[in-house]
Amino acid sequence: MKRILFLALVLVGSRSMAQQVTTVTDPVDWVNPLMGTDSRPDLSNGNTYPCTALPWGMNFWSPQTGPNGDGWAYTYDAHKIQGFKQTHQPSPWMNDYGMFSIMPMTKHLHVEQAARASWFSHKAEISKPYYYSVYLADHDITTEITPTERAAQFKITFPKSDSSFILVDAFAKGSYVKVIPAENKIVGYSTQAAGPKLKNFKNYFVIYIDKPFTLSHTYSTTEEARQGNGRGNNRVEVAKMEPSLETNAEHALAAIGFQTKRGEVVHLKVASSFISLEQAELNLKREIGNDSFEQTAKKGRDIWNKTLSRLSVSGGTIDQTRTFYSCLYRMLFFPNKMYEIDAANKPTHWSAQNGKIMPGYKFAGTGFWDTFRALYPFLNLVYPSIDREMQAGLVNDYKEGGWLPEWSSPGYSDCMIGNNSASIVADAYLKGLRGYDINTLWEAVKHGANNEGPNATGRRGVEYYNTLGYVPYDVKINENAARTLEYAYDDFAIYQLGKALGKPASEIDIYKKRSLNYRNLYNKKIGLMQGRNKDGSWVKPFNPLKWGDAFTEGNAWHYSWAALHDIQGMINLEGGKKQFVNKLDSIFIIPPVFDDSYYGGVIHEIREMQIMNMGQYAHGNQPIQHMLYLYNFAGEPWKTQFHVRDAMGKLYKATPDGYCGDEDNGQTSAWYVFSAMGFYPVCPTSSQYVLGTPLFKTMTVTLDNGKKIVINAPNNSPQNKYVQTLTVNGKPYDFNYLTHATLSKGAVLNYVMSDKPNMQRGTKESSFPYSLSNEK
Repeated sequence: MKRILFLALVLVGSRSMAQQVTTVTDPVDWVNPLMGTDSRPDLSNGNTYPCTALPWGMNFWSPQTGPNGDGWAYTYDAHKIQGFKQTHQPSPWMNDYGMFSIMPMTKHLHVEQAARASWFSHKAEISKPYYYSVYLADHDITTEITPTERAAQFKITFPKSDSSFILVDAFAKGSYVKVIPAENKIVGYSTQAAGPKLKNFKNYFVIYIDKPFTLSHTYSTTEEARQGNGRGNNRVEVAKMEPSLETNAEHALAAIGFQTKRGEVVHLKVASSFISLEQAELNLKREIGNDSFEQTAKKGRDIWNKTLSRLSVSGGTIDQTRTFYSCLYRMLFFPNKMYEIDAANKPTHWSAQNGKIMPGYKFAGTGFWDTFRALYPFLNLVYPSIDREMQAGLVNDYKEGGWLPEWSSPGYSDCMIGNNSASIVADAYLKGLRGYDINTLWEAVKHGANNEGPNATGRRGVEYYNTLGYVPYDVKINENAARTLEYAYDDFAIYQLGKALGKPASEIDIYKKRSLNYRNLYNKKIGLMQGRNKDGSWVKPFNPLKWGDAFTEGNAWHYSWAALHDIQGMINLEGGKKQFVNKLDSIFIIPPVFDDSYYGGVIHEIREMQIMNMGQYAHGNQPIQHMLYLYNFAGEPWKTQFHVRDAMGKLYKATPDGYCGDEDNGQTSAWYVFSAMGFYPVCPTSSQYVLGTPLFKTMTVTLDNGKKIVINAPNNSPQNKYVQTLTVNGKPYDFNYLTHATLSKGAVLNYVMSDKPNMQRGTKESSFPYSLSNEK
């Protein structure tokens, strides 16, 4: 009965699309793309937008409620839509690139954004991974969209009108449009991109309309200062009609018009390319061709079901199932494909690094500071084929630009810290990915570890780190302690990769030694990591609750667990397991107070920690997300089980405010999905997964090789969150971790759950996960 009620609630919509869905057995029907969209700059509930796209597709589509250039392009509390945007935006903080929008309207042709916007209601909005529909009240129009990887179809239902229009906005910063009435066609390109200037960057687009048009115009717009009601000067967008049907301007737009009957449907077929208009035409022909809107939607639905059904769950609540698949959906976008398939059926790409058209794979739109922790380990376990392409793309990044990216959007972006590309490369190879140029990547990770590059590539402060063993506080390198701690883990990743490649000790032992540099920032007197000056003195005054400064978007309580590769080493620094567990417990005891003086105000990450009210545990940001699993290293795994289940229940829900901070390109979602599986990659390059507690009664994970991981916990419940016993492949299992080798061969995990913790299981040191300090 609950399934029937759920179906009735979520599948309201257009007749043609609703008829395709008859049950909720398909995983795509559990997804809510609006999860996390109720966000703003000062409070993130995800900072997502409803993404209508295919997994890892080159282009995404989203309704646009914000003005052009605003990173918060769609917010759930908005009331008006001004267009439907092709987007590549990985984060509102990074903003977008290569975008254009399409907006249908009636009665009057309005070019300016504010004037053309229409009221809409979520009651008349359907958002699915493969399909979006909304009713535009001011224009009496229903717009439907369904995507492919590099193209899309629009289905626009008009009212009876002598004046129906479609406007194409190619955005500012230099754009081009051309209307070709004889072919029912509009072409153009956009050059707008946030971040460093990109060489030879254009996103070409082609649009075919299946109805002849009687009106054709192009426009340019400018912003002018106007006196506004005594409140000072306001910027006002002013449109100018151009004399030609071909316009190259700072901000170019095109409009077409026609008469329509009530209920008349106009179809658009749209595609784009970073290479050329000819390639955009090829993308359209290859991916849509003569398919109808419904055929494209069905293909998209089938692709999503096939991709999502690699993980099958049962025995959870409706909310848990919706949240699980909504998180999984969000994990399957970034990094997105930037390569295209040329006329010879070979992958090719425009290079964000050198501005040339080059052969091979290319991806963009991810920050490794976030995603090395869980998203990439998840791809390597469940979807290794796509990460194999991503690794080949990293080879091209290095060959074409001389560096591996740390944040790509789409080129080298000066954002965040660390040299976490080392973990991305090492994790993939250590978990068995092959078929790409690992030797070039080995040179790339060494180059990045020993040099400082442009736009956050390499290591800032590397000369100090390599000589002093830390990045000093007093040499004006921001977030120095956080950099030191992340470099230490990255060095461990390089050391592990070097061992796997059979590199000599003379080449790799230096990275093992440097991976212990985290010890240099541990102040035994206070029991926390702390910034240090060049002369070795500790930074004073020191407030462990101070955000930023020596740390990145966090404080000392968040970063004192950063030696992912050597938790035993941190236990030793702390004085033993008991002291370590007490320190972990303290995170939840200290109230969510803070010092925001470094930022000069409360940043959204601080506010989100306050609202969660889980002490100093700030799950909305990445540095501390693994911390709940660390009890396993000190012999009290039942505390991990309690806190993981608590965080899953409190901090995630498939609603517009369903995240507890930035979703961040799949990382925060990956924490939830891994945790629902019952384990988490605390140290990705150890090739171990630290145990937590499974969420569902049954989960089956189908791997690329056809093997299955079956996770059974038949007496699981909100109360029975503790692991009483576990068998792996029929044998009793007392370890606090699983290995990648075990899981990749297929495995059956049988849990007996209880409402009381088993304080004998997993308490022996032989049961603890890997730490470098324990390496023989």
